[in-house]
Parts: sequence; structure tokens; C-alpha cells
Amino acid sequence: MSDGLQAYCRECSAEYYRRRQEAKGKRVREKVPVPPGHKRCPQCEEVKPHSEWERNKSSSDGWASYCRECRAERNRVSYFKRKYGITEAERDGMITSQMGMCTICLLAPAAHVDHCHETGRVRGVLCFNCNSAIGKLGDDPDTVRRAAAYLEGNVWKPTLVAPGVYQLPS
Repeated sequence: MSDGLQAYCRECSAEYYRRRQEAKGKRVREKVPVPPGHKRCPQCEEVKPHSEWERNKSSSDGWASYCRECRAERNRVSYFKRKYGITEAERDGMITSQMGMCTICLLAPAAHVDHCHETGRVRGVLCFNCNSAIGKLGDDPDTVRRAAAYLEGNVWKPTLVAPGVYQLPS
């Protein structure tokens, strides 16, 4: 209005807004009283002390939107989708199909998603050591074969045929 005041009180305006939203089929969150030094998490819907929240200077109250637990869960879910294009349930399904073990060493539990760095295609779930070994060998099957031959005692050395000319073993 011209005097800067609303035509209705806050409670009446809030009730009118709630009825309009519910008529549209939308759910309106009930206002929950929050004591000082606490904040309500919209995901778990619990009121928690500020010690269970991350700081966020860009937000109006200086705290993150979600509590630490919910934020970690949301980040984990979005990480698998963003990085590998799979859900956590799909990853867990792969681990189950592998009987929970790394398919290379068959010793350690599978926990790390292995993927092709060129195509981004997910190959499986491996233990940390096997996943990093494949990555360090450059995802190259020929390099892995040479490493296996080396471990079996077949030394891979080029043979000097002429000065400056080497023949690679097949």
C-alpha cells in the first residue's frame, strides 16, 4: 500500500499463501520454532545445533543449507552421477555381482569405481591398489601384458640388431 504496510497481517498472509499453494497441489513446509544457535535441515527435517553445520559466508545466515550428514550424502550421490554417470545403487549392484571382491586380485573388497579415461565407460569396481595400478599403467592392455610377462620371469628387453637399431620382442 502507499503507506508501506500490507493490507493483511503476517499470519493471514501466510495462511492465504498456504491455501493457494495447496490448491495448486504443492506442499508448504510448516514453520518450526528454532532456538538460537540452532538451524533446521530441510532434508532430515531435524533441528540441530550450529556445531553440526558447515560455515557458508555467502548464505544469509552464514551456515550451509544442509547439516553435515545430509550434505555429505547429497555430495556422494551427485559425485557418482556427475563423475561416472551411475547411481550409488548401480555401483552397489556391481559390487554385489562381483560378490564384494575386487575382480583382479580377488583379495580386497571392491570399493573404487574403475572407468576408461578415454570413453568414460564404467568397467567395474576394484580395490584401491588394483584401480590405481591400472591407472598408473595408463589403461593400456599391452603395458599390462608386458608387466605380467615381467612378473612371470619373461624379461622384456629390446635386442640390439645393429648400431642404433633395436628389435622389440613380440
